Amino acid sequence: MEEIGTSFLPIPPSTASPPHLDEDDPKDVLNSIHPPRPDWYEELFAFVMAKGSKAYEAQVAGFKSQIFTNLRGKDKTVLELGIGTGPNLKYYASDNGVRVFGIDPNRKMEKYAQAAAAAAGLPPENFKFIHAVGEVLPLSDASVDAVVGTLVLCSVKDINMTLKEVMRVLKPGGLFLFVEHVAAKDGTILRFAQGILDPLQQTVSDGCHLTRKTGKCISEAGFSAVDINTAFVSVACILGPHVYGIAFK
Repeated sequence: MEEIGTSFLPIPPSTASPPHLDEDDPKDVLNSIHPPRPDWYEELFAFVMAKGSKAYEAQVAGFKSQIFTNLRGKDKTVLELGIGTGPNLKYYASDNGVRVFGIDPNRKMEKYAQAAAAAAGLPPENFKFIHAVGEVLPLSDASVDAVVGTLVLCSVKDINMTLKEVMRVLKPGGLFLFVEHVAAKDGTILRFAQGILDPLQQTVSDGCHLTRKTGKCISEAGFSAVDINTAFVSVACILGPHVYGIAFK
């Protein structure tokens, strides 16, 4: 899943029993949605994610802290889409009762995510990395208290299918917390540049789209309410326009 570190130019728990994992799902479901990348590419991508996103994470720390406070203070089960190297875990995983399922189609992310979970104080038994995609989540209906997604809906193959899966696995009243880069306003120079560079961005950044109107997709996904904010992250350059907030099932 795409993270700012590989943006184009430069690539620089809950008191209830845990959700059921359908580990018998055929591997070809994953591969059909996210065809396997060369091993060297996935390793390089994970390394760049781990090492190349510090400036971005520093700039978005304020609004990440703001939305992730909603996950603290009580036992929760959290599913994180595109967990990558785990930069979000430090915001919400230090509470002893939190249990986290981290979804990512890149297996090379696992060692970094495990290290981030440990650094955040998350007990090993409370964290599970799952090799899967957002369009087909291997968890039961209404099985998690919250879903987290940051810089992931830009690179899923089908954003609407992914949001339907988010709705499916959330318990009634559950939260979807998101931070996403989005298309710039129509008619702007930045939006024109995004349109020109979008095909190349998808190639070099594992399917990342520059021109998705992700905020609109979230607002129209059927949540009972959506609290959405806009921001411009200057360090992200062409990925600068962002939306962030919380959607309520």
